[in-house]
Amino acid sequence: MSRSSVALVRCATYHPEEVYEALTRGIGLLGGVDRFVKPGERLLLKPNLLAGEVPHKVVTTHPSVLAGCARMFQEAGAVVAFGDSPGLERPVRAAERAGLIQAGRQSGAEFVDFSSGRRVDHPDGGLVSGFPIAEPVLEADGLINLPKMKTHQLTRVTGAVKNLFGCIPGKRKALYHVQHQDVMDFSTLLVELGLLLRARLHIMDGIMAMEGNGPRSGDPMPMNVLILSQDPVAVDATFCRLIAMDPAYVPTTTIGAERGLGQHRADGIEVLGDAIGELRNPNFRVIRTRVRSNTSLAHYGIIKNILLPKPVIDEALCVRCGKCVEACPVSDKAVRFDDGRKAPPRYHYDLCIRCYCCHEMCPERAIEKHTPLLGRILGLG
Repeated sequence: MSRSSVALVRCATYHPEEVYEALTRGIGLLGGVDRFVKPGERLLLKPNLLAGEVPHKVVTTHPSVLAGCARMFQEAGAVVAFGDSPGLERPVRAAERAGLIQAGRQSGAEFVDFSSGRRVDHPDGGLVSGFPIAEPVLEADGLINLPKMKTHQLTRVTGAVKNLFGCIPGKRKALYHVQHQDVMDFSTLLVELGLLLRARLHIMDGIMAMEGNGPRSGDPMPMNVLILSQDPVAVDATFCRLIAMDPAYVPTTTIGAERGLGQHRADGIEVLGDAIGELRNPNFRVIRTRVRSNTSLAHYGIIKNILLPKPVIDEALCVRCGKCVEACPVSDKAVRFDDGRKAPPRYHYDLCIRCYCCHEMCPERAIEKHTPLLGRILGLG
């Protein structure tokens, strides 16, 4: 396999003109915008819209990045739309709160709803034979992926490969967490989805990233960079190298490389533009251990509960909104109100599949990942 090209472009603010100039520089390094779109084509931009959070919380792709991409592709003659499928909220409401509707309106990009879709067979899928895909994704001539640079409690980081999971409509995503409880299986599912969708380009918003307790409850960290590539695995691997982490710790990069989705080794990636060393932040807070399969422990409640990481509610921060309960994909609810709403929800760890959907959907930063002492000793964090 030939080397993958990754454009690394310094961008220190979200000022619209500065973002647009950085985007055009980056796409120029990859051969120019005409490589990715033909006049008259309908392009779909897929930002990270995990939840309806305001831009300064760095939970979602910034409106300036969306607007800059829309402008760039429209100038090349494309008809541009954008959309995503957040975890619990109505897509339009989440997009409004995140500032994306206004950005799209100002740049002439149409918002499209990901609430409905249809099954698409995946003849090359080894784990999954097909996926339900949102209708706007299927109707577009090309897909442009706009992930956000963030940490993640299940897969260490979330980036280009994982962002495409939002192309599955609404709450259907939760079913996959139940069906594929092991982190390696779930990562394989994400890779197979990427192989099916084959986005034309991936542009990661790392101007302000999220470190620590991501993907929703972490802290903003300026990384001052946009990462562009046709290769989603190379984008995520480059993100890892910018924060001085081995890409092999992230299962979507290793599995993605094995399955032919992209390159993750340094000798398989050609970095264009600014040097990694000039933008590197070795103090970025992220879990710096290899993700391990939990298949052998998944069905043994006592062993699982004394070894594996688990979500824990900080009762001082919990406002009893019930979003964690709503997000739990387990039919019997691994987290629930046992006494009405007189007290915060309580976890029933024998039922918990460690998908961290509750953690992702908590709007109050009240849920954290905790690894028992024995699990930390055995490197299961």
